[in-house]
Amino acid sequence: MAYKAVRLTGRKVALRDWRITDLAAWGEWLKPHHGWRDIDGPYYPKPTPGQIYKILERSNEQIARSEWPHPRRHLVIAERGSDKLIGRVSWHWESQETYWPQVGIVIFDDSYWQRGFGFEALGLWSEYLFKELPPVARLDLRTWSGNPGMMRLAEKTGYILEARFRNARIVKGKYYDALGYGILREEWQTLYPDGFRAAL
Repeated sequence: MAYKAVRLTGRKVALRDWRITDLAAWGEWLKPHHGWRDIDGPYYPKPTPGQIYKILERSNEQIARSEWPHPRRHLVIAERGSDKLIGRVSWHWESQETYWPQVGIVIFDDSYWQRGFGFEALGLWSEYLFKELPPVARLDLRTWSGNPGMMRLAEKTGYILEARFRNARIVKGKYYDALGYGILREEWQTLYPDGFRAAL
C-alpha cells in the first residue's frame, strides 16, 4: 500500500523518504572503513559485501513499490540545500507490549558533525514519533561512553541519562559503559511547547 510521502524540514536538514538515487551513496557509507563505524556501535559486527548487497536490493524493491509503513521506521537525513543523503534516523520497539520505542540516529559524513545537523534531525524525528505514536509515553536512545558526541546530542535535545551499565561494551580490547537516555512525552512538550521547529 502506498502512503503519502513524508518530509520533515528544519533549517539545515530534511528527513524524508528514501529514493533510488540514495542507494549508491548509502551502499558506500555501509562499507566498514568509514569513520562513523568507529563510534556508532563498533561492538557490533560490520556487514559483509553480500549483506550490503541484500540491504540495497531490499531497499530498491521497497522504494520501487512505494511500500512504506506508517509511521516510518526510518528516514533519510538529507542536507536541506542539496537534498543529498548525509545520514539516517530509525526506531524499533524495545517493548511493543508496553509501547516502548528506541530511536537511532547516525550522520555518516563527519564534515557535518558538531554543526547542529544531528540536533535538528533527532529533534524532528522525536517530534514525529511522539505525534505518530499517540500511546507512547517515552522515547529511548542508547549509546556508549566512547561516543561523547552522541551523549552531548542526546542531552542537548532534552534526553536524560537514565541508565549506565558499567563495563558492558568492549571496543579494541577496552571496556566502556553502555548508556541509556530517555525523554517523557510531557518533558518534550515542556521543552518544546510550540513544537521543535519553533526552537530552531
